[in-house]
Amino acid sequence: MAKTVIFLFHGDNDSLNAGSHVAERVRQAAPDAGVDLEVFCFGPAQTAITEASTDPVRAEFREQIDALVGAGVRGGACVNAAIANNQDDALTSRGVTLEFARDAFIRFALDGAAVLSF
Repeated sequence: MAKTVIFLFHGDNDSLNAGSHVAERVRQAAPDAGVDLEVFCFGPAQTAITEASTDPVRAEFREQIDALVGAGVRGGACVNAAIANNQDDALTSRGVTLEFARDAFIRFALDGAAVLSF
């Protein structure tokens, strides 16, 4: 099965908004296209998943990540960054899978995934 990874790194509102919405649109079409979708957050985007910001764009980003995971999309984040930022429990309680980013990147390559970065 083909694979698409939405890699969310940047923490600015435009990147969070665009990346999470593209992920949702791909999720909607993926089953009919025979594509497996995964979302991986790292850096500032990873921090945005658990931050307390009341900014509407950032709140919607958090809701969108929760909805994607709830719909069965694998949501991942870097375990080292999560531990360093005291996010590990908050992320795993949301259903986000923690793994070493280097291992995720290697897995994406071995899977032949199309990786779209925001």
